[in-house]
Amino acid sequence: MHLVSDATGETVIASARACVAQFDGVRPIEHFWNLVRTQRQLNLALEGISEKPGIVIYTLVDRELRAALETTCRTLQVPCIPMLDPILKGLSAYLGLESKAQPGRQHMMNEEYFSRLDAMDFAMAQDDGQSPAKLSDADVILVGVSRTSKTPTCIYLANRGVKAANVPYVPNAPLPEILTADRNQPVGILGQPDDQRRVLRRQDFR
Repeated sequence: MHLVSDATGETVIASARACVAQFDGVRPIEHFWNLVRTQRQLNLALEGISEKPGIVIYTLVDRELRAALETTCRTLQVPCIPMLDPILKGLSAYLGLESKAQPGRQHMMNEEYFSRLDAMDFAMAQDDGQSPAKLSDADVILVGVSRTSKTPTCIYLANRGVKAANVPYVPNAPLPEILTADRNQPVGILGQPDDQRRVLRRQDFR
């Protein structure tokens, strides 16, 4: 399976894997071609497809590159699926607008982009209880014992623009006052050996 993208490729990878997961016993060999924005870059992908023919799924928006890819796939008699086409056509018909056909537009440095960067910097600065004086700036504060994936969760949230901090829970050690302040309502999840969960409220932190 060849996955061809003119950007990072996250969209085509996630979508292709989600589709393949619906078929029992199928484990495809993935060939990944990302940042394909010039004919030279496309030629490298076409060489790989020719050497190891297989289904091609792509998210290219440049019309000339798309045409070259589809022509090669027809010659090799392998399926060539434009993953974004149904969505783009539907949006175009509904909005009455033509798409810009510009690679990487979703990654442009707009206000949302800088918000994510700010959230990422915040998550790293507040990791593992650092700078407790800044906890009041957090949108979310995670509390838990060591090795409970607090940091990866904060980074995941930061990628969506959420300022997340995490505080380690250590038996007999006091937690930051902000977690027990009446103006806050911290919420946590307690994991049990039998995999049951229960919600923790403010009184549990005291």
